[in-house]
Amino acid sequence: MKVCYLDAFSGLSGDMLVGAFVDAGADGEALADALSSLNTGASFRLEKVKRNGIAGTKFHVDGTDSKKHRHLPHIVQMIEGAPLPPDVQASSITVFEKLGEAEAAVHGVPIEKVHFHEVGAIDSICDIVGACMGLHLLGVQRIACSAINVGSGTVKADHGVMPVPTPATALLLRGIPAYSAGPATELCTPTGAAVVAALGTEFGRMPAMRIEASGFGAGSKDFKEMANLLRVLIGEDGSIPEASRVRVVEANLDDTSPQVIGHTMERLFADGALDVTVQPVNMKKNRPGVKLTVLCRPEDWVRLSRVVFAETTTFGVRAYEADRLLQQRHWQEVETRFGKVRMKVASPDSFAPEYEDCRALAASAGVALKTVLTEATAAFLAQRAQ
Repeated sequence: MKVCYLDAFSGLSGDMLVGAFVDAGADGEALADALSSLNTGASFRLEKVKRNGIAGTKFHVDGTDSKKHRHLPHIVQMIEGAPLPPDVQASSITVFEKLGEAEAAVHGVPIEKVHFHEVGAIDSICDIVGACMGLHLLGVQRIACSAINVGSGTVKADHGVMPVPTPATALLLRGIPAYSAGPATELCTPTGAAVVAALGTEFGRMPAMRIEASGFGAGSKDFKEMANLLRVLIGEDGSIPEASRVRVVEANLDDTSPQVIGHTMERLFADGALDVTVQPVNMKKNRPGVKLTVLCRPEDWVRLSRVVFAETTTFGVRAYEADRLLQQRHWQEVETRFGKVRMKVASPDSFAPEYEDCRALAASAGVALKTVLTEATAAFLAQRAQ
């Protein structure tokens, strides 16, 4: 699977996305042809520039209708009427719908009545469609993004001076890690935020991938403090083990009942914990107790810690980061005399019957669980030997 990682250390915008994709290898002429099919009357330029000594590509849209306001139905009609690849049409419309939902919430009007103002201008339409076309040309199937630098200060818009991030950008970034650093200006635009909010599947550290290409998309300004660039990394994720950073959250408990501990484990799993374990420990004053350990994604550790506080008697938790490496695995189905069982397979010598399948078959057949587990393993080995 082809992966695109967006490194938004200096924010991101629509034109930075397009420039970065071309810089990473997307065909600039094919992209310009696709944008010309929108019949906006605009022309397009790709310029090689430097930001703090680093070379990147700046995408320019030159048009005479840059401030015309549009409604969402009109923009959708423009995209659907152009001879674009179906996936580019679908993703572009998805981005605009996401953007429209945010604008509608900010202004308190139905989405079909939203005036898109700056984001309805020709340059923004071309930025969004251009970004989706760039992903198509690069063959990207999965989009990951770093925590996003949104900038700070204020920005002048149609509605006057607004704080950074603007209200629409802040809504689009809900649930996405963001921070403020560098110059006091807008680094993440609503257009850029809409693309990652609509199409991004994961946020935070770079996923495990074999890098094949990289590129830099340049912003309009040149800052002294930092390079005003968006970096993209393109690569494959199916040829290496799944590596990631996780958070480990721990608490020692010496006055919590077993029933409460069991309930807490169930809640933690239901709320997204990757794993939860309990082990006996000898605590101060020679009290027997247990150590509750929660393995979770970095962005979930504070929320899951609140579950531990709410359900147990602890006054504090320990948390630290750890590396996690998982073998690539897939499901393979085998037939037993009790029914079908899924086998989780990582390699020819690393496999296991799915517990829930075996448990259900054992219960329905009235046999011991170990009998079904043994038959499933034997069936898998026989199937592999054929």
